[in-house]
Amino acid sequence: MERLRGHVGVDRWLVVGVSWGVTLALAYAETHPQRVAGMALGGVTAGTRREISWITRDIGRVFPEQWHAFVSLLPPAERSGNIAAGYLRLLADPDDGAREEAAPAWCAWEDTHVSLRPGWSPDPRYHDPGFRRVFATMVTHFWSHDCFLPDGQLLANLPTLAGIPAVLVHGRHDISSPLETAWRIHRAWPGGELVIVDDAGHGGGSFLEVLTAAITRLGTAQP
Repeated sequence: MERLRGHVGVDRWLVVGVSWGVTLALAYAETHPQRVAGMALGGVTAGTRREISWITRDIGRVFPEQWHAFVSLLPPAERSGNIAAGYLRLLADPDDGAREEAAPAWCAWEDTHVSLRPGWSPDPRYHDPGFRRVFATMVTHFWSHDCFLPDGQLLANLPTLAGIPAVLVHGRHDISSPLETAWRIHRAWPGGELVIVDDAGHGGGSFLEVLTAAITRLGTAQP
């Protein structure tokens, strides 16, 4: 991101991220705060082990039948461990059949834990074998390595963002990434405004409309 900023010749810019993009945006801003004019973040995540455990394991308490199908591809000994790492191994299996079974299973779980958002319908991108394999591999690569971040690093380093205006947009019914993370970031970030969208989950409802308005507001406020 910093190389791109330098390449296009922008001195400071508005950083926008959604879902996993929020984790990336926070990591960038905490490394280069002097280059960030403002931030608009939607579906807030911070890449913590607790979040990864929730989305791969604990949310199975809400969707027990789908979670059982999700982990059934793993050997019994791996089901109580790092599920993302287990799937990453399957997605790199030299056997085409194992890979072709793992990718749709991972994407079916992705569709499951976002299914409570208003207006949800299955993601048509997952019908594409190439897309779902790349998508599942990327997600499991980062999650199996704790997003390549010391646990809690982004939350601990929030004071470096003091003075940077930000709007955090999060759906009240977001069960994939519960509101708790957005709340904690909001409380620890001077200048971080939290907007809770009551008709949205991890997207859906008026989520996009509210996030777009936040981007516009932050953008027009810049000198």
